[in-house]
Amino acid sequence: MGGGPREIDALVDLMARLPGLGPRSARRAVLHLVKKRAVLLLPLAEAMQRVGANVRECTRCGNITTDELCDICADQGRATGELCVVEDVGDLWAMERGGAFKGRYHVLGGTLSALDAVGPEELRIPDLVARVKREGIAEVILALNATVDGQTTAHYIAEELADTGVMLTSLAQGVPIGGELDYLDDGTISAALKARKGF
Repeated sequence: MGGGPREIDALVDLMARLPGLGPRSARRAVLHLVKKRAVLLLPLAEAMQRVGANVRECTRCGNITTDELCDICADQGRATGELCVVEDVGDLWAMERGGAFKGRYHVLGGTLSALDAVGPEELRIPDLVARVKREGIAEVILALNATVDGQTTAHYIAEELADTGVMLTSLAQGVPIGGELDYLDDGTISAALKARKGF
């Protein structure tokens, strides 16, 4: 154990399970929380209690919300006929941070993966197909990560939507703005070269 009271060790163990935190980082975080009990630990515990009690998935898109529909799905101004498909809520939030997309989203909840036994049934792909048909979606934008599983999922979705007549697009891939070729990996350079356009 960590040498502290059992309650502290249990909290460290739970914190260490969070992405990006190992046992040492979790221990430092917990000790800091305990040290700042009044301004950090107690308000954090209350906030976590509220989130645990009130937050759920949007019934339409899979975003996180406290209502049946998230703010994006409830906003009639976003009913543009464009539906952006993302792997998880973090990807949706990243897209929203940029503020460039004004349509609606569909969160899959992951990607197809034979190794992890994740098939279409474990993802929200059937819901996606139903939404496209029900909501009269004109364009589905596949904003999936450029990984093998992401691309496999994109191809599967394309097959599932083939008979709907919806326009399928994907995000451009390649050299980011401000990127220097020397710092990019081979896959990024290859994708940029394949997606080249007129100058």
